[in-house]
Amino acid sequence: MAVVLLFPFFAGMNRYFIIHKPFNMLSQFTGGRQTERQIGELDYDFPEGIHAVGRLDNHSEGLLILTTNKKVTRLLFQGEQPHGRTYLVRIKNVIKPVDLERLRTGVPIIIAGGERYITPPCKVEIVQKPANLADRVGELSDDYPHTWLLITLTEGKYHQVRKMVKSIHHPCQRLIRVSIEDLELGDLPPGAVQEIPEAEFFEKLKIANWN
Repeated sequence: MAVVLLFPFFAGMNRYFIIHKPFNMLSQFTGGRQTERQIGELDYDFPEGIHAVGRLDNHSEGLLILTTNKKVTRLLFQGEQPHGRTYLVRIKNVIKPVDLERLRTGVPIIIAGGERYITPPCKVEIVQKPANLADRVGELSDDYPHTWLLITLTEGKYHQVRKMVKSIHHPCQRLIRVSIEDLELGDLPPGAVQEIPEAEFFEKLKIANWN
C-alpha cells in the first residue's frame, strides 16, 4: 500500500508554532535539572531543529514561539523596529493611580551587572480577570486583595515585568504573556500547540522582508 504524505510541502521548509507554556516548565528542550519539566515533554511531535524564540521564566506562562527558522530571533528582537509584547499580570494588593502612572512613565530596576536602569514609557491598564483564564496550581484565591494589569513592553530585560511591579511594592503573583504584536495566545489552553503558516506568522509579527 502506498504511503500518502499529508503535508509534503513541509519538506525542506521552516515551520512555525505557538504554544501556551504552562506554569513550572522551562522554555527549552534540553538542559536544566532532571526534576524540571521542559517544553519537549509536551504531547506534540515537534520537527527536528525546533527551538524557542525568546524565553519565559519557569514560573511565567503563556505565549511562546517555536520555530525551525534560525533567523526569527534576530528579526524579532535585534532589528531596528521594536515589537510589542503584552503580559497579563496579577499583582499583590490594589494599585493606586499614582503607582499606575509610575509604571507607565518609567520605574527604576536593577539589570545585569547591578546597573540601575529606568524603564521607558509603556502601556499599562487595569483589567478584569479574564473569564476563561485557566486555573493554576498554587494560585492565590481571588479573595486576597490584588489587581490585574495588562502591560505592553517593547523591550525585554531579564525579569523586567516582575522587577517593575516589585519596584512599586506590588509583587507579581502571576504573569502570562498573551501576545507578541498581533500573534495572540487567544483561547489556547496550557500545554497546547498551534502551527502557524509562514506568511501569516510574519504578518502577525509585523516583520517585513523575511524571505
